[in-house]
Amino acid sequence: MLELRGVNAGYGRAQILRDLSLTVRRGEILCLLGRNGAGKTTTMQAIMGLLPLMSGSVHLDDQEVSALSSHEIPRAGIGYIPQGRRLFAGLTVAQNLEIGLRARNSGPEVLDDVLSLFPRLRERYRQRAQTLSGGEQQMLATARALCLQPKALLLDEPTEGLQPSMIEAIRQVIVKMRETGVAILLVEQRVDAVLSVADHVAFIENGRKGAVFPAAELQADHSIVERYVGV
Repeated sequence: MLELRGVNAGYGRAQILRDLSLTVRRGEILCLLGRNGAGKTTTMQAIMGLLPLMSGSVHLDDQEVSALSSHEIPRAGIGYIPQGRRLFAGLTVAQNLEIGLRARNSGPEVLDDVLSLFPRLRERYRQRAQTLSGGEQQMLATARALCLQPKALLLDEPTEGLQPSMIEAIRQVIVKMRETGVAILLVEQRVDAVLSVADHVAFIENGRKGAVFPAAELQADHSIVERYVGV
């Protein structure tokens, strides 16, 4: 279980998150929705230790991961797929995946399992990341995070700029991770794509947690989404 308890965080003197508390249970996909600038990406960065907390804490199961340095948080079992992917462009697919494997000393069986989820990457295994299509790069970023054997997975705009077939491939992998008990926190602007996979949706407004709804309820009444995010 991934849990944020009263988190306050921001950039320098600019506070973005204000007493933000969230819980993502094992085997659950929680989508974080909000207008631009509401604090969605800041939430991800705070979880990963990329922003120092002003106060509050982040916990993964029984461990306070906010007490760890940022490079230790992936080792604790949190995989992060940032917006824009942030691959090592000059390295091959194999080398990018090796970085993910080393973070938690994952063995070759983990690599084989990950490549079975993304057969396209097996075909591109010796290619440099910069030569891949946008969809293939998103697959690689996701696969690298899965090499951690994460207990929790953070995805920031995973379908941005992708064609429908790639979006469906990413969606299927996310659903499979949920089935294995991974806690998944998802930020996504494509509301319809989100509602088809999420269990719950939490709205964030001005860095504060808003209402939480079952995704099925929002599918049945789209006016709720329009009320909170104006889409």
